[in-house]
Amino acid sequence: MTDDYDDSSYDATARIVDPGGDTEDRRFEAALRPRKLADFPGQPRVRDQLSLVLEAAKRRAAPPDHVLLSGPPGLGKTSLAMIIAAELEQPIRITSGPAIQHAGDLAAVLSSLAEGEVLFLDEIHRMARPAEEMLYLAMEDFRVDIIVGKGPGATAIPLELPPFTVVGATTRAGLLPAPLRDRFGFTGHLDFYTPEDLAQILTRNATLLGIDATEQGIEEIAGRSRGTPRIANRLLRRVRDYAQVHGSGILDQGAARAALSLFDVDDRGLDRLDRAVLEALCRRFGGGPVGLSTLAVAVGEESDTVETVAEPYLVREGYLVRTPRGRAASPLAWQHLGLTPPVNAVAGAEQLPLEDGGGRFGG
Repeated sequence: MTDDYDDSSYDATARIVDPGGDTEDRRFEAALRPRKLADFPGQPRVRDQLSLVLEAAKRRAAPPDHVLLSGPPGLGKTSLAMIIAAELEQPIRITSGPAIQHAGDLAAVLSSLAEGEVLFLDEIHRMARPAEEMLYLAMEDFRVDIIVGKGPGATAIPLELPPFTVVGATTRAGLLPAPLRDRFGFTGHLDFYTPEDLAQILTRNATLLGIDATEQGIEEIAGRSRGTPRIANRLLRRVRDYAQVHGSGILDQGAARAALSLFDVDDRGLDRLDRAVLEALCRRFGGGPVGLSTLAVAVGEESDTVETVAEPYLVREGYLVRTPRGRAASPLAWQHLGLTPPVNAVAGAEQLPLEDGGGRFGG
């Protein structure tokens, strides 16, 4: 079943087989997703490369190579998967790695695919190993082997599949096994957005939502969104709520500043957890270095939360340094908190060697 819009774009019918269910956030984001690659803001390199791959496939009247999209959460990997299906005028099947824990789960999905259909696997690095091995064969030869029976009497029955396209999304491309990575014909890495790109996204979404917003209000939100459209859209909703309840209904700079202050987002985009990490480092541990688990206990969070939620932005913006001896605050962190660092803390942070690998350390 197809559904064409007035702008000649194609609505890729999504069949979600992930049992996560529908949520308000998912419906909100789906309503704002661009439907054509030309309308996708930011990521010009990936957009141009993907446009070439899709156009060539359409001219050959064949499914394109499998596509792997990597990058931090909230940058548009799911939106690009929906756009790929729409550009190909094919339906899309959506599932996720954690939902496929057995080879039989994947076999059930693959065996029901139609010719040319797009299979979107979110967080593909979290698939179970037996399912990964089945996916290798399906992506390369378009067939799967169904094992019937157990032990010496087990029989493999080959099941032919129609040509289809896998779009995989991952936030941790390094965790993908090499045999799986090699089966993707195109790999695109999404980077954080500039404030200008985020302002363009917010202006478009404010129009779609019927929000009366000023340019200064949009720029205020864009500058505090950590380069991430998902965060920008979430802040847009909160500022809209504030403007409707406490303001004139117009999303201007004053409403944006007041709302973001209420929700603990400062002028550099740091939230409560970010500042708690920096406060603990500077006030309790003299700037560090301090182990990850000790730092997590100090802020009342799990180690994984500190490492995956707060650290990436703090390191990228230069507030935090990861070293073999632990986490250390940079001079910028002391400055942001309005604190004067000890002389030895400043020198120590500048002279500490950076962490060599991506593994976890500190106790």
